[in-house]
Amino acid sequence: MTTRSAGRPLTPMDIAKQHIEGAVGPGIAKRLDTFEDGTFYIRAGAWAGLFSWLADFMVYALCAVAGFVALVVAYPEVSDGVAALTMIGLLIGVPILYGLFLRNGRALGGTLTGTRLVRVKNGTRVGAAACWAMLVRTLLFPLFLAAVVASGGISPGSLRRISIDEAATRRLHTAGFLRLDTPGAAGPHR
Repeated sequence: MTTRSAGRPLTPMDIAKQHIEGAVGPGIAKRLDTFEDGTFYIRAGAWAGLFSWLADFMVYALCAVAGFVALVVAYPEVSDGVAALTMIGLLIGVPILYGLFLRNGRALGGTLTGTRLVRVKNGTRVGAAACWAMLVRTLLFPLFLAAVVASGGISPGSLRRISIDEAATRRLHTAGFLRLDTPGAAGPHR
């Protein structure tokens, strides 16, 4: 059962977590959150998020290296400048092309881990921003992580996309738990 600090009144989210534990279990209920529009979802676990990113990064790295090797094999006399420009192009171009496969929010990493990249605003699919999302996810993530550590954190409002646990979120919604901001949000909606 979800516990709260002594003396702190129950929030609507605390009440919702208590009721939802029966539908999805206490471990999953701890990852309960809401989109900006008030719809419930289950955040992807830390390990699932890490493995999803790692799988996508490995695909990205293998494709970039394969592209560079193909260039060197096809044109063995290529100059250093052309090779460097090609590698820069591959580092930027491969995640954009790989992002075309993310249009429904699931590239290889999401498929393997059962997660989906969705918009924080309302949980909808990433859509046309998938190419940019994959570029950020594979190439700019290390820089982003360094910036977060250096700045002491980020505010939740600065995020635009988040990974959700698709199966747990579906179970939550099937059990009737849809939104926090509707009457009787602590119990199933019919």
